[in-house]
Amino acid sequence: MTKQVLPLIEKIPQTILGFLESSPSCWSSSLSKTTQAHARILKSGAQNDGYISAKLIASYSNYSCFDDANLILQSIPDPNVYTFSSLIYALTKAKLYSQSLGVFSRMFSRGLIPDTHVLPNLFKVCAELSAFRAGKQIHCVACALGLDGDGFVQGSLFHMYMRCGKMGDARKMFDRMCNRDVVTCSALLCGYARKGCLEEVVRVLSEMESSGIEPNIVSWNGILSGFNRSGYHKEAVVMFQKMHHLGFLPDEIAVSSVLPSVGDSERLDIGRQIHGYAIKQGLLKDKCVISAMIDMYGKSGHVYGIIELFEQFELMETGVCNACITGLSRNGLVDKALEMFALFKEQKMELNVVSWTSIIAGCAQNGKDIETLELFREMQVAGVKPNRVTIPSMLPACGNIAALVHGRSAHGFAVRVHLLDDVHVGSALIDMYAKCGRINMSQVVFDMMPTRNLVCWNSLMSGYSMHGKAKEVMSIFESLVRTRLKPDFISFTSLLSACSQVGLTDEGWKYFGMMTEEYGIKPRLEHYSCMVSLLGRAGKLQEAYDLVKEMPLEPDSCVWGALLNSCRLQNNVDLAEIAAEKLFGLEPENPGSYVLLSNIYAAKGMWAEVDSIRNKMESLGLEKNPGCSWIQVKNKVYTLLAGDKSHPQIDQITEKMDEISKEMRRAGHLPNLDFALQDVEEQEQEQALWGHSEKLAVVFGLLNTPDGTPLQVIKNLRICGDCHSVIKFISGYAGREIFVRDTNRFHHFKDGVCSCGDFW
Repeated sequence: MTKQVLPLIEKIPQTILGFLESSPSCWSSSLSKTTQAHARILKSGAQNDGYISAKLIASYSNYSCFDDANLILQSIPDPNVYTFSSLIYALTKAKLYSQSLGVFSRMFSRGLIPDTHVLPNLFKVCAELSAFRAGKQIHCVACALGLDGDGFVQGSLFHMYMRCGKMGDARKMFDRMCNRDVVTCSALLCGYARKGCLEEVVRVLSEMESSGIEPNIVSWNGILSGFNRSGYHKEAVVMFQKMHHLGFLPDEIAVSSVLPSVGDSERLDIGRQIHGYAIKQGLLKDKCVISAMIDMYGKSGHVYGIIELFEQFELMETGVCNACITGLSRNGLVDKALEMFALFKEQKMELNVVSWTSIIAGCAQNGKDIETLELFREMQVAGVKPNRVTIPSMLPACGNIAALVHGRSAHGFAVRVHLLDDVHVGSALIDMYAKCGRINMSQVVFDMMPTRNLVCWNSLMSGYSMHGKAKEVMSIFESLVRTRLKPDFISFTSLLSACSQVGLTDEGWKYFGMMTEEYGIKPRLEHYSCMVSLLGRAGKLQEAYDLVKEMPLEPDSCVWGALLNSCRLQNNVDLAEIAAEKLFGLEPENPGSYVLLSNIYAAKGMWAEVDSIRNKMESLGLEKNPGCSWIQVKNKVYTLLAGDKSHPQIDQITEKMDEISKEMRRAGHLPNLDFALQDVEEQEQEQALWGHSEKLAVVFGLLNTPDGTPLQVIKNLRICGDCHSVIKFISGYAGREIFVRDTNRFHHFKDGVCSCGDFW
């Protein structure tokens, strides 16, 4: 305090000085006392004293009156480090980090030198903002001033580099630190674990032993948690084993931290050992340990372990129940998961958004599409708000059964709660609209996304590919390569599939070569499958077979299936028999391969061979998968089976079919009996063709929707040539847009024309 202001200080009542000298907790008694003290100080003329101003700044800051505090700082003609540091400290404490950094910038521009009290606050600010560049610059200032040897400065610098993920700089700082203890060592261990640096973790542990610093349970838990959260599961398991070997007894946190890694590594043997250890140590009283144990058994495919644990403890706790639902669904036991979920509701359990999302995702991933949509409705009725995980979990179900109304409803919800900035929600919407035949809406969603990752681009390319729009797929790919994103194997799968849909052989070979030559992506089985399909559909069956024989990978069922289907299109029996034999060996219980070969024989009139295949299927206990189609009418999804005579509206459907058949004959369209594939009379063959499920679904739609309403049909098998011709005719005759999605692609029928150009 300068001699010039001493006379002024003496004029200030001692009560005011006492108030300013008191601790901040005393100031909270009344903001008015601070303003009164400020008025007295202004009256006495002592406002320019740095000490008093600093106290006033701290007092105003305690009430979050930072504008007033800043005005005081600006009013001082010659502020010092102490006055600036008061506001820096207060802003940092209030988590106003950017403002704190701004005050330091003003301070430094005045030529004021930060001290060992200001620097730790500044490094904390840089850590919170992940402002590595600013932190590095302030570090240089500290070095120039010779303050980097201070223990507090070193500690704050170390933690700043750790928070910014700069392990190299953090390590250098750690090596220079004067006072290393178990806390800083644990932080360094955790940082290396998050980066997956197993060797560095072991090295630091060794250095700790040499320095006489013994790691504690917090050190080990940091290591395990770091490896697990960053996806380094193998490393987490190795360190857990090392921890136990060195005599440390893992606690609840250690066990619940390592179990997810054990599950992801599918090390059921180690998981069982940890289970035994948890029983001996009495750790299964902890709900986090039980949840993690159930999760581990689920990831390891040990369903019995899930059920046994749940029944043994009967712990009706939300986290445990969520783990059970997820574990059962992951292993295909979605019916058991639904049963358990119903039990939880009966028990009046507090089911949260994770609970509902888990069962919705489980149903969607296991083909329970209608149940998925019903659960999503129930969730909202129960007052649980879906989140950015729920929406992408349920949207695939909308796409699978073309439930466009439900999908639009989910889109509207996402708009209302501001979820469209999430790339996962956006990608799921793109995929849903594409599968519902509204590829234009997929493009709209994509265009409106503020940020797009590779998944978004791939979803759009896949959607256009599904619709047979190869030019659009190639255009999107060109736009993708102009961004900073690098195409992956999924991008090229969409490209090759699109080329296959429209017979672009040269372009297909170009992209197939580009994968390896320009992007270093080794072709996978799905890429070879697309190329075989492309060549086969283009009539180059021998070239397709040669490619299969020359593959560096062992061809799987998709590759041989592509060749077999190409043989069906080209009526090539010899190669069909070769491909079918391979498929019989790879998938002996898949009836599809037998049926496809039988159809190829039937198309050639080789009825003895057809009977032989059917007898073989009968001896193996195999049955043909019935043709099945879905159509949504008035917010409800209806299922129609091929040849089904029990449908409530079968008489009306048959009557309408007869009407259409007569109109087709008048127009010169005759049934294509090549697709009847049965050795029966012509009339019976024609009746069998009209019993195909996609025809039934389209006619059902005509009967139950207003004139001009577009129809959306999904089929579980490929559409046959006769159905394709009939639906083309209906689209013109009835004046309807008809979208049909089979297992291969979309067909958009309008005015008697199909989007596939009759090439499929």
